[in-house]
Amino acid sequence: MHTARVTSIVIPAHNEGRVIGRLLDALLADTSSCGPDIVVVCNGCTDDTARIAAAHGDRVRVVEIPTPSKHTALRVGDEHARGFPRLYVDADVVVGAADVRALTGALAGDPALLAAAPGRDVPLTGCSWPVRAYYRVWQLLPAVREGLFGRGVIAVTEQGHRRIAALPPLMADDLAASLAFGPGERRVVGAARVVVRPPRTWADLIRRKVRAATSSAEFERFQAAREAGAGAAPSARTAASDLRALLRARPALAPDVAVFAAAALAARRGSRRAIRDQDFSTWLRDESSRQ
Repeated sequence: MHTARVTSIVIPAHNEGRVIGRLLDALLADTSSCGPDIVVVCNGCTDDTARIAAAHGDRVRVVEIPTPSKHTALRVGDEHARGFPRLYVDADVVVGAADVRALTGALAGDPALLAAAPGRDVPLTGCSWPVRAYYRVWQLLPAVREGLFGRGVIAVTEQGHRRIAALPPLMADDLAASLAFGPGERRVVGAARVVVRPPRTWADLIRRKVRAATSSAEFERFQAAREAGAGAAPSARTAASDLRALLRARPALAPDVAVFAAAALAARRGSRRAIRDQDFSTWLRDESSRQ
C-alpha cells in the first residue's frame, strides 16, 4: 500500500558494482529512521552490484531480475516501491539525502508541480580538452539548463508517475519523461544537486553521443506518431540558432562551439546505421566515467 509519507527511490542497476556504493553512501548519509525507501533493481547483472547494494543494510532492498533492461527494471521497481514522491535515480550519479529532501519539498510546496530534478554538477577534472570544450557549451544550452533530462534523477508525484508510467519503453527515457511535462509542471530545483560524471575521452564522448542521437531519433518517431495532426511536438534538439545565440553572447567560446559541432556531426554519422536498422536496444555504454 502506498503512503504519502514515504519517499521511495528506485535505482535500476546493470553491472554497476564499481559505482553503486558511492550513490548509496550519499543517500544513506542521513541516519534518520524516517529516511527514504530505497529499491535497487539489479537487471541482468553479472558482477557484484547486488552484493554491494545489499551490504548497505536494511534500508536498501535489492531485487534481482535476469533481463538487462532499464525499462523493465523501472517497472519492477515500481512494483516494490512503497510511496510517493518517487525518485528514479541512475546508479552512476551521486545525489545525497539533503538533495532528496529538497526535491520532495519542492513537489510538496506546489500543487501544480508534477516532476522535479536537481541542479547538475559535471566535474571535468581528468577529462581530455575536447571533452571539457564540449561540456562547456552543452551546459549553457537552454534545453539542457531547463530540461529534466541528462541529470540521472527525476522525482515525481503520484500524478506525475501516472504520466511517465504511460510512456512506452524508449532508450531516451529521461528525455521522454522531461518532455511529458509542461513548463509549469516541471522544475529544476537548484537547492538540490546531482554529480553527473562525464566521459573522460573523446572516443567515450562520441559513444555516448551516438547513443543519444539514436535514442533521440527513436523518441522523435514516437512523438511523430503520437502527435500526428496535433501540431509541433516539443523538442530538446540543439538548433543552429542556439549555437549562434551562444556565440553572440560569448564570442570567446568559438573554439568550444566548433568542438561541440564536430561531436554532433560524428554522433549523427555514427547513429545512421542503428537508425536505419531501427536498432533502438543496443546500449553504447561509456565506461570511462565509471572508473
